[in-house]
Amino acid sequence: MRSDTERNRKNLIQAAARLFERSETPISMTEIAAEAGVSVATAYRQFTSVEEVLNTYRHDVGLLLLEFSQKQTGSGLQQLENVSRYWIKLVRERGAAMVPMRNRRGYLERLWEGAEYLLVQANALRPALREAMKEMDLPDIGDKAVFLWNILFDPREIFDLLDTVGLTEKQVGTQLLSVLVGGLRGFAMANNFSVEAYRAK
Repeated sequence: MRSDTERNRKNLIQAAARLFERSETPISMTEIAAEAGVSVATAYRQFTSVEEVLNTYRHDVGLLLLEFSQKQTGSGLQQLENVSRYWIKLVRERGAAMVPMRNRRGYLERLWEGAEYLLVQANALRPALREAMKEMDLPDIGDKAVFLWNILFDPREIFDLLDTVGLTEKQVGTQLLSVLVGGLRGFAMANNFSVEAYRAK
């Protein structure tokens, strides 16, 4: 990719992130182009839609999580804690731009269809989740574990705990990780027993 093309692409991604961070209403490619200092035609040569720009931004943040995850050692639970806490840090620093746009389709549907911005995040989490569940003597529940993590560690919910409740990043991590461990146990148990058998216990 030519240097000016790469520069325009990066500028558009950064411009979209700035706009998403401060806008409470949908933004347009025209606004992103103006913020980036390029023409609308240039913007559309790089991205087909606002959603594509945002998904590229999400992918870039996911890559940071993946790079961090790949350096982790130690027990599965420790790796899971480290990666989850690093995600909360990333959300605090970069996550406001990921909050405004929500997709109507389910997480697993998009993940299994190959949405790159979800795949990179899932790949950062799968090894730690798998090892943590093994350490807890739980059966591997596959991407249901990533699904559960995604529900709990959604940027919107993290900001709610940070800004509305007033918890620190450390407190948010501790509470969400505690709920995650309980949720993983519940999911694993539900895999092995029918609902009726579970209620009878």
